Amino acid sequence: MAFLWFILIGAAAGWIAGQLFKGGFGLLGDIVVGVIGAFIGAWLFGVLKIAPASGLIGSLIVATIGAIVLLSVLRLFKRA
Repeated sequence: MAFLWFILIGAAAGWIAGQLFKGGFGLLGDIVVGVIGAFIGAWLFGVLKIAPASGLIGSLIVATIGAIVLLSVLRLFKRA
């Protein structure tokens, strides 16, 4: 059941980040962006020593911020 929540949060975070960057990635792309974003967000919050809210909303916030960072970095490389 935890794996299903992980996938759903990843899909939601990827979708939110995609909407902010005016790009749609489809369901699979949103899941990939969101899951990678979750790892980036968790690492980033750990480095900055920020404790996010716990639970579903906290996980969604961390994953979304990580996905935004991921898409920002990818956009920088795309321009170069």
